[in-house]
Amino acid sequence: MRARIWGCRGSVAAPGPDTVRYGGNTSCVEVRLDDGTMLILDAGTGIRPLGRYLYERGAPSVHLLLTHLHLDHLQGLGFFRPLFEEGIEVHIWGPRSPTVSLRDRIALYLSPPLFPVRLADVASTVTFHDAPDEPWTIGAASVTAVSVTHQGPTIGFRIEEGSQSLAYIPDHEPSLGVDLRSLDPEWVSGHDLARNVDVLLHDSQYGEDEYEDHVGWGHSSVAHAIAFARIAEAKRLVLFHHDPFHDDDELERLLVRAERLWDGPAGSLELAYEGMVIDLATAAPAARAQTSV
Repeated sequence: MRARIWGCRGSVAAPGPDTVRYGGNTSCVEVRLDDGTMLILDAGTGIRPLGRYLYERGAPSVHLLLTHLHLDHLQGLGFFRPLFEEGIEVHIWGPRSPTVSLRDRIALYLSPPLFPVRLADVASTVTFHDAPDEPWTIGAASVTAVSVTHQGPTIGFRIEEGSQSLAYIPDHEPSLGVDLRSLDPEWVSGHDLARNVDVLLHDSQYGEDEYEDHVGWGHSSVAHAIAFARIAEAKRLVLFHHDPFHDDDELERLLVRAERLWDGPAGSLELAYEGMVIDLATAAPAARAQTSV
């Protein structure tokens, strides 16, 4: 299994000279299985360059897994080129709602006045799926979706292929109202997704001082991300969902703080950046990839 990050910014895209090193696109991660199957995690603005990449190489089918429908995780969908190509099957998985279907919720965005083209008019064949309560199979992978603490219906994903596992929980506030250290692991939001996982991509939007002004916003501080990863015994933590007000230098200062708190092996704690490639078959991260596509 191999993952590539196309967007790791949170809340709103933040392109510019101060975010070049880590990127300004919002959440989107490509996961490529050993059998060639591709899964896409979220449809933030990072899905636009990914869509161009897939269009140029051909992609007969796509599985898009949405954690939730806040705009920073959905706003790139209307600019995802495979969505507008005949002959392509697009499967969209997302959190269920007791009142409105996933299709109808997404159609609120992909329709006037918010978007010029209606969802019903796209050329690809789109199928919508409520994420099941039990693990399901896509290609050679077992996929698990579990509700996590965030504003509105939100899930995280765990993807397992053979002995390799990756957990993706980009918007998560497991510390809401509690000290994580006071809870048994099974009572911690998202624990089952991240338990003993090889790689955990986790929300780390705030510094500890900033979190005090954002309690209940649905996001974690760097310290909370570290505490959660430690409780889950994740083997490698990638700090994700960077605040749009954090430039590259501020992110690196937060990384220094995180490294003081982290007690894992060297190289097992990293900041997510656009173009980052994670090969789960190796212990070390791959070299920085070019992001010009």
